[in-house]
Amino acid sequence: MKKRDSLKLTMLAGLVLSSFAGALIAQDEVAAEAEVPAEEVAAPEAATPPVKPRPSELSRLAYRGLLLDVTTSGKHLFAVGDRGTVLVSNNARDWAQVQTPSRSALTGIAFADENIGYAVGHDAVILKTSDGGKTWLLQNFQPELEKPFLSVLALDADNVIALGAYGLMYRTSDGGSTWNEVNAPAIREEELHLNGIAKLGNGSLLVVGEQGTAGLSTDGGSNWEKLVSPYDGSLYGAIAVGDKGALIFGLRGNVYRSDDVAAGVWTQINVNTVSSFFGGTALPDGGVALVGLAGKVLRLDSSGGVSALVVTRPQTDANGNTTDKEVTGSFASAHVWAGRLVVVGEQGVQALRIN
Repeated sequence: MKKRDSLKLTMLAGLVLSSFAGALIAQDEVAAEAEVPAEEVAAPEAATPPVKPRPSELSRLAYRGLLLDVTTSGKHLFAVGDRGTVLVSNNARDWAQVQTPSRSALTGIAFADENIGYAVGHDAVILKTSDGGKTWLLQNFQPELEKPFLSVLALDADNVIALGAYGLMYRTSDGGSTWNEVNAPAIREEELHLNGIAKLGNGSLLVVGEQGTAGLSTDGGSNWEKLVSPYDGSLYGAIAVGDKGALIFGLRGNVYRSDDVAAGVWTQINVNTVSSFFGGTALPDGGVALVGLAGKVLRLDSSGGVSALVVTRPQTDANGNTTDKEVTGSFASAHVWAGRLVVVGEQGVQALRIN
């Protein structure tokens, strides 16, 4: 029996973000085969019909449902989540849902430019838009793999990398006309979850994942080397810092920074919490925002200072009085838009000013 401690995979499969304790997300059991008398011949099993994707359902309250990633096309904000949800906004306050050809939970979204974008998720689903998010086409759907994609990075309109559970890693160099598995034994052979990918300032690619997995590619993702990790627990994401550096984050408040990832020198950042962080984003002032368990949001400034941010949303009582109530549901991702930090997670999408 194998135990894996990937909360992000657990919260997608169970649609629950509110608790974490190194969750069990996979169990491999080998059952002994019962002996069958020689004279008994089992009837052939009927072929299982292939599972077909079903289009997402539109809901006026989709912006309050489980959302797992948020980004911008440069022109609009996009958030994705449970049941194939794709939301779009111009102001981080008002959101409209766009129908997609799959009801699989979407875990990651990335845009190459204002028009070309990709979304990935459960059932190894990959969606593409070529019209700025108005319509989405299904490029990959493999529920039989039982491996969700957890993150996607668009290097440009044609070159995209998607990665996920149990070492899942696909790549396209033709805009998604074909997707192929990446030959990267250094980071894939142990079949550990690959949770996040980031492009560094110098163009190198950094992947982080389960059991402290960290891998670096200096040729656009064709070849990968495994790095010595500063932490042996799950890492959920990475944010580029400077030209060669990165900040990585994961379980129980573990956050590390390096000014040169390839050199392998990491410094742990004391964030004064044991809450796990599942997402983060660079801030305009050179700092970083991290989001995670139970509504935790931290701002790390460029000089090393750490401060907590509180996310609230209006709540109206039975008498019609409106007050701001703190959001305590866990967050999965964050992005900066027009002076606001937009966060998504268990309780949908919220935004707070950071200026």
